[in-house]
Amino acid sequence: MLASSKTFRTFTELNLALLIISSSGVLGRSIDLDATLIIWIRCLLGAGFLLMGCVILKSSLRIKRRRDLAMMALAAALLSLHWVTYFYSLQISSVAIGMLSLFTYPVFTAFLEPMFLKTRLSKAHLLLGLITLMGVALLVPVISLDNNITLGVLIGLFSAILYSLRNLMMKVQVADYPGTTVMFYQLAFNVVFLFPTIFFSSWDTVLPQWAPLLFLGLMTTAVGHTLFVRSFSYFTVTTVSILSVVQPVYGIVMGLIFLNEVPGWRAIIGGMLILLTVVIESYRSYR
Repeated sequence: MLASSKTFRTFTELNLALLIISSSGVLGRSIDLDATLIIWIRCLLGAGFLLMGCVILKSSLRIKRRRDLAMMALAAALLSLHWVTYFYSLQISSVAIGMLSLFTYPVFTAFLEPMFLKTRLSKAHLLLGLITLMGVALLVPVISLDNNITLGVLIGLFSAILYSLRNLMMKVQVADYPGTTVMFYQLAFNVVFLFPTIFFSSWDTVLPQWAPLLFLGLMTTAVGHTLFVRSFSYFTVTTVSILSVVQPVYGIVMGLIFLNEVPGWRAIIGGMLILLTVVIESYRSYR
């Protein structure tokens, strides 16, 4: 009974994280700023909120080993590149295209996890990953770099590889540190890494957009991603990755409500294939 209660709680926590993170699609499309500047502000606000939370809750931010700090810095670099490329993909395409193309990352994770974490390659995960890939393939109307949709998908694929690598690194880190500690250091490193962007950006349009930027920093980043990182303590990276592909569904619904973006039939069919993998993996993981 206790195990069943814990399983329900961890699944609920993960799905809440996925719902909150899904707001990035609408925010990425609606905030009219350079993608790199958006991510720098996101990291600055997120790190500030997490630091305040750690001080209030008296959570330790101490790093045990110097090499752990180096690993967090590398993971932070992957995360910042992932966010910048993902937001750029959203800006040149749509919420549906940007989010669905990103969520090929379970395919990359299924191949990379056995190499990084010495786990057994699962045929079921590979099959589910291929179904996801089929869904994303429906998004590309014409294979041409002159087409923004195709370019958005390709950049989304690159962002997916970065995200997969970062998540695999996090699986190792969360074994020794709380999710809040890991996320704080990643965001703090990215504030430093992306700092030069403030010298090449216009700040005239930043203040009028304080509300979506604040939501992006507090809820999407500090709360959503901290809960997401915590989930690696309970599930394999591949399982989390495949369950996470429900995010485009959440994101497309938000895009429909807030931006009036109606996906075409190819995106709908592709989304249904992706959702199919979520349902199957949810059932397998719960068992």
